[in-house]
Formats: sequence, C-alpha cells, structure tokens
Amino acid sequence: MESASEMVAFPLLPTPIEANYRACTIPYRFPSDNPRKATPSELLWIDLFLYSIPSFKKRAESDPTVPDANIKAGIFAQRYAEILEDFKKDPESHGGPPDGILLCRLREQVLRELGFRDIFKKVKDEENAKAISLFADVIHLSDAIEDEGKRLENLVRGIFAGNIFDLGSAQLAEVFSKDGMSFLASHQNLVPRPWVIDDLDIFKLKWSKKPWKKAIIFVDNSGADIILGILPFARELLRQGTQVVLAANDLPSINDVTYPELVEIISKLKDEHGQLMGVDTSNLLIANSGNDLPVIDLTRVSQELAYLASDVDLVMLEGMGRGIETNLYARFKCDSLKIGLVKHPEVAQFLGGRLYDCVFKYNEVLI
Repeated sequence: MESASEMVAFPLLPTPIEANYRACTIPYRFPSDNPRKATPSELLWIDLFLYSIPSFKKRAESDPTVPDANIKAGIFAQRYAEILEDFKKDPESHGGPPDGILLCRLREQVLRELGFRDIFKKVKDEENAKAISLFADVIHLSDAIEDEGKRLENLVRGIFAGNIFDLGSAQLAEVFSKDGMSFLASHQNLVPRPWVIDDLDIFKLKWSKKPWKKAIIFVDNSGADIILGILPFARELLRQGTQVVLAANDLPSINDVTYPELVEIISKLKDEHGQLMGVDTSNLLIANSGNDLPVIDLTRVSQELAYLASDVDLVMLEGMGRGIETNLYARFKCDSLKIGLVKHPEVAQFLGGRLYDCVFKYNEVLI
C-alpha cells in the first residue's frame, strides 16, 4: 500500500545498515524468549492497540466516502481484534512476532481492505483550518522574542504543544472528542525542564553557529502540529539560510499529514509573493517520504526523498511514532534531532519519564 515506485534505504543511515539500524525503539522480545509464547511486553502493547479500536471504529462509522460505513466499521473492529488476540496465542501468526510497525501496518491493512482510505479526513481538515487562522499570531509572538536562544526554545515548545494533537493515542482521542485542544494552553502547560531526554542546551549552542546548509524534517500530525509547531520552526531555519525539506506521508494514516495535504497547507499560508510571513520560501521543499504508517522504517523510503537527502547535514524526526517509538536510537551520517511528546504510559515507563514528558534528543556528528 506504499508508493508505487521502488522503496530504498535512507542514504544517511550508517552502513552496513543491517548491522547498525533497528527501526523499533522498544524491544518487545529478546532472542532467549520462547517464540511460541507472547512476552509481557508484547501483551502490554497488544492490549494498547486493542484499547484504541473503539476510537478507530467511531471514526470509520462516520466516513461518508464508504458505503455501509457503519457495518464495515464493525467488521474492521472485529477483524483487527481477532488478529491481536491471535498474537496473544501465537506471536508468530500474521507475520509476527509483533512490533509497533507490524501492529500499525495490520490495522491499516484491514481498514484499506474494507475501503476506508482516510477515516480522519474530516477532523484533519477542521484542525488545519483552525491552525491556519492562528498561524500569523504564533509567528508574531515568536518574532517578538529578540534573544535568539529564547526564541528557539519558544519554537521548540511550540513543536511539543502542537504534537499533542494525536488521534492515534486512545486517551488523547477521547479528550479531543470531548473538549478539543488549545495550542496556547498546551504550550503553557508543558512539563517543566529537565525533560526525560533534554539536549536542548547543546542544540542551542550548535544553532547559534548557524551550521546547517540543508535539513530534512520527517513531519507528523495535521493541524496544530504541522502548522503551529513545525512550520514556525522550519521558517526560522529558512531565515538562517538553511534549505528545508519537509517529508510527509504518501498515504493517510491516523491524523498524520500527507504529502498532498502539506502542499495545500503551504500554498494557503504563502502570500502573493511566495513568502511565509515575510520569509522567502524558495528554499522550502515538500517531499513524499513514501511512508504510509504513523511510524517509519528508514530502510524503506521513496527514491525522491533519498535523492533529496544526498547533501543534508541535519535529519529531524518529529513525533512519538517517528522520533520515539521508532528511530529514537538511530544514528546517522550527519547531525540528527528526535523530538516528540510522550503520549503513551508504556513509552513513559520505558524511558523512565512522565506521561506527556518531552523528548529532545540531539546527536552531533563530529567530523
């Protein structure tokens, strides 16, 4: 279900890739574990995916593009629950043993087989419209901060505040359906530093030298996340003279922004001179990552993205799926930044942090 063209390994992974790269951060099992018996970690994560089924079923039921959506949503819930229960009995069923990538892929596969292409489309469109209306205010507040280090920290906090709009988390989906979410309130109520992983001060020192000629940012969610979190940060990089590539999903998955949606968002935010609130966007590129999941295996990206990565000196993976649950410990041939909000108790426990804690992991490559 990915991009039709052949997928390739992300060229900034160290070689040999097989020896140095593991997509999934949290080990669900070890070689010494019984292959026929689910491990405690596997059972924990299978239950997490089971808990998310009702919120996905609810979104699918209201999909106007699918005939008999109500019936098919029920079939999805039953089929996916059966797959998860099968994993509990036999971890090697359905292409297992299970990990975060496989559990996400099977969920998408069942939805797509039933005709559900984008069950979060309506809420994504609504949140994009809200965030676009707030974009200028967020930029004005940022630009008013004269101290460069304080302005950078404000932009980073904006990424965390925006990243809370994540309907893949059952808890957050429930809160969102009741109350919606305020970007400003989220910004003000972030957990205090030091965060569970906090390399911001080291990053500030490197940032002050304006070192990066080209950056790739693997983006995450629609709405406040991309528009009020990532785009102000990307705009600041552009102001520094950095060429910025925003890599978005090929196909819809949860409320993640897709490549076509991101192209449309940028076109709405640019003025008649092609500028983003006074900043030239000729160095801003949008790329199709080739991915179709809320997590990402960097051994499989689009050829387009691989080509654009050839001269990149900063790789940034944003969001819990791409930057924490996968790729947190991935190393690259250039500087890298993994940034995201911890939205699952299981992830917080693994990291030794708090729920809604912040991860800001920066690795500098010394040449």
